[in-house]
Amino acid sequence: MHAWPASEVPALPGKGRDLRIHDTSTDGRVTLAPGPVARIYVCGITPYDATHMGHAATYNAFDLVQRVWLDTKRQVHYVQNVTDVDDPLLERAERDGEDWVALAERETTLFREDMTALRMLPPQHYIGAVEAIPGIVPLVERLRDAGAAYELQGDIYFSVAADPHFGEVSRLDAEAMRLLSAERGGDPDRAGKKNPLDPILWMAARPGEPSWDGGSLGLGRPGWHIECVAIALDHLGMGFDVQGGGSDLAFPHHEMGASHAQALTGEHPFAQAYVHAGMVGLDGEKMSKSKGNLVFVSTLRRDGVDPAAIRLTLLAHHYRSDWEWTGQVLQDAQERLARWRAAVSRPDGPPADEVVEEIRAALADDLDAPAALAAVDRWAELQSSTGGTDEGAPGVVSRAVDALLGVAL
Repeated sequence: MHAWPASEVPALPGKGRDLRIHDTSTDGRVTLAPGPVARIYVCGITPYDATHMGHAATYNAFDLVQRVWLDTKRQVHYVQNVTDVDDPLLERAERDGEDWVALAERETTLFREDMTALRMLPPQHYIGAVEAIPGIVPLVERLRDAGAAYELQGDIYFSVAADPHFGEVSRLDAEAMRLLSAERGGDPDRAGKKNPLDPILWMAARPGEPSWDGGSLGLGRPGWHIECVAIALDHLGMGFDVQGGGSDLAFPHHEMGASHAQALTGEHPFAQAYVHAGMVGLDGEKMSKSKGNLVFVSTLRRDGVDPAAIRLTLLAHHYRSDWEWTGQVLQDAQERLARWRAAVSRPDGPPADEVVEEIRAALADDLDAPAALAAVDRWAELQSSTGGTDEGAPGVVSRAVDALLGVAL
């Protein structure tokens, strides 16, 4: 599977700062200091509908992580998956009388177009669950053969007891985990499981559903969590720098994935930091496909909204905050974009060095994009009120906004 094309990231004078970011597993900030190559895995979409603003907000957050790292003169190794076979996808295809493969391909293509328009930096490896199956099967077999997994009526389940570090990612108690498991794709009430929280690794073939050769596992398809583990281990290895996604992935997805990997390798941790973006709401509820309360990136683009304004709408909210989409927040972003473009259109202006360093400092401080926007606002206001004589300063600001915030002026 191929990713989307990369937009050029302008080079800036000087060097950026190391990133301090909130780690869910410690509930505190950690300073990320990767080696020459920073490694990040971000969980991708299940492609049964178009990219909504909640998706866009999540991928914007981890795009900022990459931009901060690039500004420190590091290379970035970014991996993202596509869950191109899963219950929600199959259910949507059946509901609409559509082939599930065609549905997944169409929505993945639309996702790529949205990411390109929003200037999100692409992953070096963009891997579908289906293409990862040959690597998933031996991992499940290893877990089973090591006693970390067991069979239940043809299905293979992971035993959370096999990982002494289980629970360290989300830091939830057993009752909270059980409730979230039931809400987020688990089956805690299934009879015969050793622990209600045990997640499925390999689902035996069901009538009318796609299945693949699982070797000694039999015909079937992989569970959700082992998919990401197989892809991350293959392309990044253990101990990579950031595992990222929306806050609704902390449990069960990231918790279970970490335990799978740790049980497989005997090493800890799976990732150095677990970073989670907040939820975007509409009409008082989290924006989600199941609720249908969605604002789609593609619809806004089709209506003529500048993707740079969409991105500025996302940047106006701290990545960890939950916020509400309204017409007003988009209008505010459109007006900000117009002010910034007017400010950088002049040949000279106030000195740019300070605003570039303010943007860098804000982003290094737990990706404080709103503070970065405020710094550019102050420069633009000074430009409009008093101007300046620093020839080329508008160009430096424009390149900084592009390189660090992903907004083309």
